[in-house]
Amino acid sequence: MDEVAFRLVTGSDPELFQERLQRVLEALPEDAVLVDVKFSTAADAERVTYSALLYYKKVETWDD
Repeated sequence: MDEVAFRLVTGSDPELFQERLQRVLEALPEDAVLVDVKFSTAADAERVTYSALLYYKKVETWDD
């Protein structure tokens, strides 16, 4: 069976959030396939929090 994994990335600064998301994507294993990304924002009186839940699977490579 393929290995299923999730990563949650959050941040209250848009640029920092983008940097964190980029680092997570770059760190994914080479044999991983990004299946889905759920994105949300939450606002309170002082700030906005950005969140992304990444769902990925490790898969076997195909040999031609």
